[in-house]
Amino acid sequence: MIGVFAQQAERHGFKVIISTGDKDMAQLVNDNIMLENTMTNTRMDSRGVFDKFGVTPEQIVDYLALIGDSADNIPGIPKVGPKTARKWLAQYGTIDNLVASAHEITGKIGDNLRDNLQQLALSKQLATIKCDLELPYSIDDLKQQPMNVAGLKSLLSELGFTSWLKILGNTTATPAAVVSIPVADQQPKDAAETIDIIYETILTEQQLDHWLEQLEQAELFAFDTETTSLIYSKALIVGVSFAVTAGKAAYVPLAHDYPGVPDQLDRTTVLEKLRPLLENPAKAKLGQNLKYDSHVLANHGIHLRGIAHDTMLASYVLNSTATKHNMDDLAKYYLGVDTLHYEDVTGKGAKQIPFQAVSIEQAEPYAAEDADITLRLHQVLGAKLAEIPSLQQLYSSMEIPLIAVLTRIEANGVLVDTAMLAQHSMELASSINALEQQAHDLAGQSFNLGSPKQVQEILYDKQKLPVLKKTPTGQPSTDESVLQELALSYPLPKLLLDHRSLSKLKSTYTDKLPQQINDKTGRIHTSYHQAVAATGRLSSSDPNLQNIPIRSEEGRKIRQAFIAPDGYKIVAADYSQIELRIMAHLSADAGLLKAFNEGLDVHKATAAEVFSVALDQVSNDMRRSAKAINFGLIYGMSAFGLAQQLGLPRNQAQSYIDLYFSRYPGAKQYMDTIREQAKEQGYVETLFGRRLYLPEINSRNAARRQYAERTAINAPMQGTAADIIKRAMLTTDNWLLETQPDAKMIMQVHDELVFECAIDQVESCTVQIRALMASAATLSVPLIVDMGVGNNWDEAH
Repeated sequence: MIGVFAQQAERHGFKVIISTGDKDMAQLVNDNIMLENTMTNTRMDSRGVFDKFGVTPEQIVDYLALIGDSADNIPGIPKVGPKTARKWLAQYGTIDNLVASAHEITGKIGDNLRDNLQQLALSKQLATIKCDLELPYSIDDLKQQPMNVAGLKSLLSELGFTSWLKILGNTTATPAAVVSIPVADQQPKDAAETIDIIYETILTEQQLDHWLEQLEQAELFAFDTETTSLIYSKALIVGVSFAVTAGKAAYVPLAHDYPGVPDQLDRTTVLEKLRPLLENPAKAKLGQNLKYDSHVLANHGIHLRGIAHDTMLASYVLNSTATKHNMDDLAKYYLGVDTLHYEDVTGKGAKQIPFQAVSIEQAEPYAAEDADITLRLHQVLGAKLAEIPSLQQLYSSMEIPLIAVLTRIEANGVLVDTAMLAQHSMELASSINALEQQAHDLAGQSFNLGSPKQVQEILYDKQKLPVLKKTPTGQPSTDESVLQELALSYPLPKLLLDHRSLSKLKSTYTDKLPQQINDKTGRIHTSYHQAVAATGRLSSSDPNLQNIPIRSEEGRKIRQAFIAPDGYKIVAADYSQIELRIMAHLSADAGLLKAFNEGLDVHKATAAEVFSVALDQVSNDMRRSAKAINFGLIYGMSAFGLAQQLGLPRNQAQSYIDLYFSRYPGAKQYMDTIREQAKEQGYVETLFGRRLYLPEINSRNAARRQYAERTAINAPMQGTAADIIKRAMLTTDNWLLETQPDAKMIMQVHDELVFECAIDQVESCTVQIRALMASAATLSVPLIVDMGVGNNWDEAH
């Protein structure tokens, strides 16, 4: 139909754009028809087709017929790839000419062609977009007509499209006005209910007292802050908003600053009036990303307690991948409401103004809407969570309590040695310069190692390295995966990878970390994110502590700069091989259970099983291979991937995998079972009920389906590990609060918790931390916690 309408439109004199990333559509391209890939923001005309595929649009069908396409079940000619297809079509022009000259093609590839001539005609038929369909519509029927609102509302109501019905309503809240908008409803109804939106700006003591009475009487109220900065450690309050019933909210401006700004209530006075409510643990509060608001209030000496609900976390627990978990996306997804965005009131780019410079008239509908939408989202998300008790339990007993724990860890911060970082930065600069010189020597000329275009010219035009992958614009790729594969055979790509790695460490850590030190505390305060990683893991930013490499010398030097203050030590507690232990528990494989329960080196034990040797006969290479198999299989690694990692032929890697599964049949059975469960129910679960939905698990696209299958195998293990360390953080934080040792939790990285502990309490703290972490979950194998102590993070690991 796309082909039919494209050609019809062309005949009517239109210039046609087909929005697609599908290579099959390239056969439709001509002077009047082009393709646009909105994912890469690129357009492709006839010249673009040739640049990308090496053939003209008229040759695309023949090209696809020769190379085949497994996703579309086009068989093609065995062993014929793009390079051979381009060569033949350049020489013979068409498949028909190629077939007529098939006897001229020599070698095995010629035999393949001649043996498959019959299916070549079928391949061409399958690759051809049929543009002579007789359709009951013409291009004239597709012209946009004025909207039939009454008919559209009737149809949407009949079909239960309540979100689209809401879009037909008025969803814009006006300052100091009442408008009717549809209420969010997840059930089809004959017509959308409406509520009155009443937003109020509080400028007098009388108004404030009236609202304080409502907040006191409410079982739950939504609370939000507007601030001077997105960086929590620097942010100060510009205003606060709250809501107690859907559609009714208030904004209290406190620090707006612009010419002609009206009188506002005193910030200190208002915050003191709010303090008893905000610090009362029995008074339930609701918010969107309340960890940020907790920090902001703490900057004003108020310690937020009584966090009962957080809509960001409710959405994340309900379905981590259905939508982004910021308020604007949640409002659109669950309520069908287009909210006012931050940029709508502050502007964008260089012209953006701070929130304190926004007029109160503009700030009110934005700020009050935040509290109102949060409350309405809670009503929808709370009902959905209540329908799934396991998720409700996870939300209320793990994610919500963790807000306070992470707030404390972030506030604690970590001390860094700036002199050590400066020294390491100089060393990295020297190493980077040396690598640049080596690369120039290998290339035979100077070039910019950071320029993909120049790297591309050196690797492919000058050194004639094989092109393994192309960019969306048809250029040879220089991305990391390509360079890694090329580095197995060629020295220059290896140098480029080393250069990129060191340059990233220098720019991200040794140069930037000193700039991230807080002026008041003298420490670095990262931000932990609960609602980013799909499997439940925490992530961090500014700085990202999860990405500091531990195996390289350069990475360890960065960790050495994370230091303990005088009189203290860094204590690091790390779960040993936790995901493999979870695999043993989930699969109940006798061999894996035996290895862990007897305290064996599991990689050595695996090597002994796979290579059929005694434990004391396992060589270092055998153990290395077994470790790659152990970790690779829980991440769904294929024989091809294992072969690449170990530098082996693919058939040998496959034999290792086959041997592994023959020795650990429970692991294979678990993987097969979890894949089938995922296909049947559309999701997988951790031991604690966290779900990861897999919408592509039954996809007809093989690559997407296989990725979902690999995720189905790994997510229960990675997600359970994430849940376990969160449980450990909760119990450890509770111990720190109750017993008040001279110690504090300062970092969480992957499967590791890091503490600062007074030197005279290191021994007792180590014993207690190990015991708490080891008891965070009960598995059929022991949870082992490796402890380390040092003057810096590297020493303690």
